[in-house]
Amino acid sequence: MNKGQDNLNISRTRPGVVLLVTLVLLVVLATLGYTLSDRVASQRHRNQYIIDYSNARYGCDSAVKYALATLEELEPELVSRPNEPDFSDLFALDEIGYQELLAQWSVEFQSDGFNSGKKFDDKSGIDNINGIGRDKSGTVGFNDPDSLVIRGPYGPPWPFVTEPAEFEIGSAKIRIEVEDENAKYPLGWALMNNPELKRETEAGFETFCEMMSLDFIQIDSLREQLKQIGKIKPFTLTFKTITKTVRKPITTKAKTTRKSSTSRTPRPRTTRITISIKKQISDQTTHFAKMFHSSLIDMEPLAQPTIVVGDRKEYPLKYIGLWGTRQVNINTAPRHVLEAALIFGGNQVEIAEEIILQRQQEPFANIEDFKNKLSRYSGSIGKCEEYITTESRFFTIKITSTSGVAKASSMIAITKEGKKVTRIAVING
Repeated sequence: MNKGQDNLNISRTRPGVVLLVTLVLLVVLATLGYTLSDRVASQRHRNQYIIDYSNARYGCDSAVKYALATLEELEPELVSRPNEPDFSDLFALDEIGYQELLAQWSVEFQSDGFNSGKKFDDKSGIDNINGIGRDKSGTVGFNDPDSLVIRGPYGPPWPFVTEPAEFEIGSAKIRIEVEDENAKYPLGWALMNNPELKRETEAGFETFCEMMSLDFIQIDSLREQLKQIGKIKPFTLTFKTITKTVRKPITTKAKTTRKSSTSRTPRPRTTRITISIKKQISDQTTHFAKMFHSSLIDMEPLAQPTIVVGDRKEYPLKYIGLWGTRQVNINTAPRHVLEAALIFGGNQVEIAEEIILQRQQEPFANIEDFKNKLSRYSGSIGKCEEYITTESRFFTIKITSTSGVAKASSMIAITKEGKKVTRIAVING
């Protein structure tokens, strides 16, 4: 009886065991299938990313060659903006102030803008008044601030020298931007160790940082980072031709006799080499370009926007020169950069205001023109003359290339004198 009962129990539990084993096998197979498909998809994704990045990198490298060749023909020209607000103070405006400025400009433009400088383009059927388009009917709303754009010193938004170029190379989408580095605050100024200029150097640095809304903790942190860089190499503004004596060894041929063979010990030869001012400036620029873009400077706090309104993003890093520049262009620099440069001579607030008003009518031709137009400040201007210029020669080319999900970028710092373009440094990303 018991034996029969056991057989009956076994026969009843057997299907359950089979079902359990089947479920376990299905789970294992499903797991294996998911793992295999996930690995295949991951490998496929990696392979595609490699292809996309190769295309992006190729497009970026090709764009670099194109940009350098094109820049030789580029002649940056400042535009006249007599009826427009200056780009100089946009960084300090919140949304309310920005909209009020545009609204005020639209009223002034309606009353004054159509009375001067009017040009007509027959092909496009558009009136062009100081670079601002209006159709023949005159119905485009200058009452609408959103239809207005505040131009930079060259026309495109500050600090662009030209409108960004966009095109395609194969599957890669390319964007090329050229920025005026002489329009930014040279970070190297904060590293000058001239005791006679210590007060002005610190005041200029603090003026710039405070006007960019950096708090005292951020300012102290940046100052400490710059202090560490200064221990490696101080920043120099003025140079003199250097002559050095260099000892070079000379190896003479061995003289062999019948009895023995001897060789003379190399004798050092003394030569004098001259290092030009241009060479010293180039070496310093390259040296600081590397250090400012290294881990010695924490860029993250400087890249955090202080104002975010629609498409507008204002952040300190946008206004800082990180390539070892030595001068500020008074025709293209915003107010806080001007004040940081002019503080070396004094009366920086008043002179900066005069510069902004004057350059809207006509850019300064040279430093002598600047002195003549602001003759009452000639003493202060003379003291800061070595810190300023009226023509930018230092530019950054920023190239971004995207293909699929991959992105490649390059930043090239160059100097331009006439058609001669000299590459200072390149950073690839």
